[in-house]
Amino acid sequence: MKFKHILFTFAVLALFWACASPPTAEMDSAREAVFRAENDADAVIYGSASLARARDALRRMQEEADAKRYDSARNLAAEAIAAAERAIADGRAGAARVSQQSENLVEGLRDEIEETSRNVNGARYSQLELDYDTLDNGIRNAHEMTDHAETSYTNGDYQVAMDTARVVRADLADINNQVAQAVPRSKQ
Repeated sequence: MKFKHILFTFAVLALFWACASPPTAEMDSAREAVFRAENDADAVIYGSASLARARDALRRMQEEADAKRYDSARNLAAEAIAAAERAIADGRAGAARVSQQSENLVEGLRDEIEETSRNVNGARYSQLELDYDTLDNGIRNAHEMTDHAETSYTNGDYQVAMDTARVVRADLADINNQVAQAVPRSKQ
């Protein structure tokens, strides 16, 4: 009987000791997951909200472990891992979205340049009063910037490609607007 009592006491102490020890494996996994997310450029850019949650959970996990609230630390470790994995997934989705957007913006630039060139040539043929040297320089610049946007897209620099494509589109719109405004002046 006494032996059963001693065995029971050891079992309770072992269970208590297991519950009272820090969840080092879970905490290490959480640190590794957050480290991976912090070193994933797409996660940093496009998954920043999830990454912030992961960092916060990691910080609170450490506070709970230091306070010897190991169950809470274990839960926060799981939360940090989930948030870090979410940041990486958000990063992939964001990068794919930006890639598609930049492709869409860059893809039609050559056609827009050709259309603008036709408009300028039509204005020249109609002898509209315009500064054709400036317009031609604008079109050459649009070609050069489109080359830059395409190179940026090819190199995976999607934000630069989008920004450059937007500038080209704005410049082309300005050229087309100058031509459109010259039409009514010539008819007066």
